[in-house]
Amino acid sequence: MKPSSTPAVPEPADQPGTTSTTDRSQPRVTLRSDLRASIPDGLIALVVTAAVFALLYARIKAKTSSTVTVMPFMADTGGFWMYFLSQAFGWSALLWAWTTVVLGLLLSGPRPGRLPLSAQRLERLHRTTSLNTIALILAHALLFAAELVRHDTTRWYSRLYTAFVESFVPGGYDSGTGQLAIPLGQAALYLAVPLGLLFYIRHRIGPKTWRVLHRFVIVVYVLSVWHTLLYGTNVWYDGWFRTTVWLLQLPIAALLLARLLRPARRSERLSSPGAHTGSRAGWGLRLGGRLA
Repeated sequence: MKPSSTPAVPEPADQPGTTSTTDRSQPRVTLRSDLRASIPDGLIALVVTAAVFALLYARIKAKTSSTVTVMPFMADTGGFWMYFLSQAFGWSALLWAWTTVVLGLLLSGPRPGRLPLSAQRLERLHRTTSLNTIALILAHALLFAAELVRHDTTRWYSRLYTAFVESFVPGGYDSGTGQLAIPLGQAALYLAVPLGLLFYIRHRIGPKTWRVLHRFVIVVYVLSVWHTLLYGTNVWYDGWFRTTVWLLQLPIAALLLARLLRPARRSERLSSPGAHTGSRAGWGLRLGGRLA
């Protein structure tokens, strides 16, 4: 997702590390440098996760959560703490995914008049929150698998195999709402990893190819929200949780609409049919993509 450039040039500058003249003097952004930069953001994510876990745990312990009403066995906080921790990582992953998408849309759409950070710092924050989102999703999935292993009574190799299939193989989980919700979460995970890391090899695949693939990041976010609404225990049974999740989508929708109507890159702006230099069929395809 690209920021616009202030000078009046035919094409806004690319992100650091691409072939733009402005950025050649800057060192290429690497995965290692962004991993180091993501540590403070990651520590904040862990603090948020701990707070969410404490909230979930306290509500279950006090029996104020509707989860206990629907699933009484979940009242055993000592027996299901790992599941609650998995839920907490899932919530923080969704929050970090939301932040990543908002930052990306701010950078690639019409820029607000005033922003607290420069475009370069926003770009870096966009990348670090993306890396931490991947880490949080992985932690969420691994803890869910660990919970399945913990409560299985078969031999260890059978427990590991079953947990792997139910957690990471689409269609492997065959119980209740999870039959649809788990594959949606798996799809989000399997798309998030390559789409998030392709940025660091864009000089090999080409900036244009990377930009096209990067647009599918919004699909990862939609899958994550869908997964949460279907299978997030507290969302499913408590109305205000679910309402909050829906309300958080309004800024995303507004920024996405602004991004489609007025992208930062001038080459992506949809001109009138008469002013379009290409074929009418190509213009029609671009219009159809915007409408979709």
